[in-house]
Amino acid sequence: MSDKSNTTRVQRPSLSSNMRSSSYLQEHQQYRAPNKPEGHYGIDTVVEDMNATSITTSPSPIVPPKGLARFKGIPSPEHPPTIVESGLSHELSHPNCTPAPGTRSEKLVATLYYKSTAPRISNAIPSPQQASSPAGSQSPKGRASDSEIPANMAPSSSLDTFPLEPPTAEPEPLDHLYGSYISPMCITSFLHLMSSFPLPPGSSDLNSAHRCLKLDQAPDHHPLVVELTLSPGPSLDYLPLADLRKHELIYRFEREWNVDVALRADTLFRRYPRLVVFDMDSTLITQEVIDLLAATIKDPPDLAARVADITHRAMMGEIEFDSAFRERVKLLTGLPGTLFNDLRPVLDVTNGVRPLLRALKRLGVKTAVLSGGFLPLTSWLAGELGIDYAHANEVVIDEATGRLTGEVKGRIVGAERKRELLVEIAGKEGIPLDQVVAVGDGANDLLMMDAAGLGVAWNAKPRVQMEASARLNGDSLLDLLYLFGFNDEEISQLIE
Repeated sequence: MSDKSNTTRVQRPSLSSNMRSSSYLQEHQQYRAPNKPEGHYGIDTVVEDMNATSITTSPSPIVPPKGLARFKGIPSPEHPPTIVESGLSHELSHPNCTPAPGTRSEKLVATLYYKSTAPRISNAIPSPQQASSPAGSQSPKGRASDSEIPANMAPSSSLDTFPLEPPTAEPEPLDHLYGSYISPMCITSFLHLMSSFPLPPGSSDLNSAHRCLKLDQAPDHHPLVVELTLSPGPSLDYLPLADLRKHELIYRFEREWNVDVALRADTLFRRYPRLVVFDMDSTLITQEVIDLLAATIKDPPDLAARVADITHRAMMGEIEFDSAFRERVKLLTGLPGTLFNDLRPVLDVTNGVRPLLRALKRLGVKTAVLSGGFLPLTSWLAGELGIDYAHANEVVIDEATGRLTGEVKGRIVGAERKRELLVEIAGKEGIPLDQVVAVGDGANDLLMMDAAGLGVAWNAKPRVQMEASARLNGDSLLDLLYLFGFNDEEISQLIE
């Protein structure tokens, strides 16, 4: 018993007042990383207990500067926190927010498409010019189609101002140096270009934001389509949007970086089209139907070539479309009327058309095809693709023989008629023209593209490339959806 009474009770360990710190976490933590040095200290020690801390993990102890006041609680005017100047300036900006009351935003959206399927050939060492043959005919290497200058890079739509001599060879394409995609240097170069244009009055800084809409299949997933939002865009008083699209610096940038640039005002209607109108030949399909018809005639043997030449000149805008169409139909006199049905399996639908129309249908967008071709094939294709409206030319077929007479019934669906039909369909559906998109490739599509809120040149002829609001020169017409701001993930949801 006496032994038990003499036993002293061991006191429970506790922190004395001189052992306590001002950090609850430091006093009650249950675990410390094994690799952390004993003298490690956290932000709580730095801020709250700096004066009482001496760090000895280095050969010479680090002593905190004198006069550093302890920080406890919430800063107030009486006890403001100590601010150390770091040289960095952080501030919140609102370029993408709604504008102040009484003002309106003047944003510009630039969609950059990398033309991965048509890389520009290096011309650091220019090829020698080929001289004409004595007979006046060009050698195959001297043909315009084989020129190093692409067809869509003509600097003017007027033949009077077209240069008489080809431009000198340009330096190495920059996408060869910085990456075959929309590289950071490409974006920086574009922003530097846009900053060279005057801003609207009252604006001092150009703000930008970007979204990658399409990525490639590389492990690093480089962007192939990028949407840049500029706030504000260049002053419209100095350079209207239609002129900015044709500016020499924009063309040069596209040439250097192997991209197509589509510029649009960032409006509500940009993201919500309600009617999309297509040309048929060389747009919805890859062929010209009238050339397919001519190819079936073997006598005379040069008929197909003659019709194709007239078609090419009409699409280039060199000759008037209506008279050219009547001339070609006259050459088809005597063909059986059933030939239109025979050509149905031959039609090659452009890559991306079917998923594009499926996506537009899910979005509730009306569609139409306005063709300068033939109504039997146009109506059949519209039914196959689920297009809402179809208009084309109707040829006369002799009831007795069942063959083409070489005449056309009614008005030719040329440039003027296409524009009228676009306006007529939009009015019937109650759709403003700002929410109409027109897609085509030939000169006879320019008027309807001009009437629409957005005119898109699809792998088009040079004149159309220059006059259209936007240019697409890829291998899939599904690229049209990127102009509306959809990315690949959203497009996949629309076409599934």
